[in-house]
Amino acid sequence: MSKWVEEEIETGLRVGYRLKKILDSSQSEFQTVDLVDLEPFGRTLMIDGLIQSTQCDEFVYHEALVHPALLAHPNPRSVYIGGGGEGSTAREVLRHKSVERCVMVDIDADVVTFCKDHLPENAAAFADPRLELIIDDAKAVLEKEQNGFDVIIMDLDDPLEGGPCYQLYTTEFYEMLRSKLNPGGIFVTQAGAAGIKQHRLP
Repeated sequence: MSKWVEEEIETGLRVGYRLKKILDSSQSEFQTVDLVDLEPFGRTLMIDGLIQSTQCDEFVYHEALVHPALLAHPNPRSVYIGGGGEGSTAREVLRHKSVERCVMVDIDADVVTFCKDHLPENAAAFADPRLELIIDDAKAVLEKEQNGFDVIIMDLDDPLEGGPCYQLYTTEFYEMLRSKLNPGGIFVTQAGAAGIKQHRLP
């Protein structure tokens, strides 16, 4: 009998994926982290039962998150990443030779360690001397930062009211963030899934 992973997309909508194998699981102070092999997607990172990225298509999300902003900036030398614990956003940022400093701040050390151990495609990014990895609150670190950034990327959980990242999707946070951008700086953020969640019956 086959086993399935069920993901609740929203109230009234669930999606099932055939589970081939559980590769590893961990419980951090903040969340449950699972690495599983799903038949349609291959190796898949899940946090609190929700898919974060999959082996077959994570590059689509991370390339779209990073490269338009860094290519739009004439000379991106300093980049701040809020979240991004799996290391894929940093990997894409560090492909740009102009980048001299990439600060990545994630609140969950266990998730970062888990991803270091299980996602070999990001090993070079974690080992890159240009990467400054900080385990802390992304908002608090940015508030204290004395140097501005050419590009700020927020790679966070979805903006769910009452969720752990909700305060990072507020007008007050964006106003503070703007003050941390160098002249001509660019800000980009993950803002949730498009499409399904936007449709409501009258």
